[in-house]
Amino acid sequence: MNDSVCEEKVFTSIFTMYAESLRNFMYYKTGNLQQSEDLMQDAFGKLWEQCAKVTQDKSKAFLFTVANHIFLNQVKHNKVVLKFENKAHTERSNLTPQFQLEEAEFKLRLETAIQNLPEGQREVFLMSRIDDLKYREIAERLNLSVKAVEKRMHKALATLRKISPKL
Repeated sequence: MNDSVCEEKVFTSIFTMYAESLRNFMYYKTGNLQQSEDLMQDAFGKLWEQCAKVTQDKSKAFLFTVANHIFLNQVKHNKVVLKFENKAHTERSNLTPQFQLEEAEFKLRLETAIQNLPEGQREVFLMSRIDDLKYREIAERLNLSVKAVEKRMHKALATLRKISPKL
């Protein structure tokens, strides 16, 4: 099994060997045939992207691990979305129309301010606040020092605080 996974015939044979069992494995986890198909295809996409790093004899383990990670990330994301929706629904049910209008206006100003941040500041701010990444993780992903990330975040927050001191 010295053939490269990057060779089309090898990749095709791996797909033929493992696609059905990977889809079934993901179906057992998700209970949703379409989602399991998507997860299977995403895993093979990752295998193709990483073909130079994955040996043919490790391809099955790679596929199953990647598909499982993608699934777990989806579950985590769905929990966050559900928690936010539940919280937003609970909070909104007791709000006056005036407050809701002011909140919508503030949200629009905030979104505009975030969009107007310089790219580096916006990127760091969103990775920290939306993706919930630590400064060290952001620094690694952007190939920056932690100090550079801290400086960008400080500037972004300073700019955003101009529209609302509560940020």
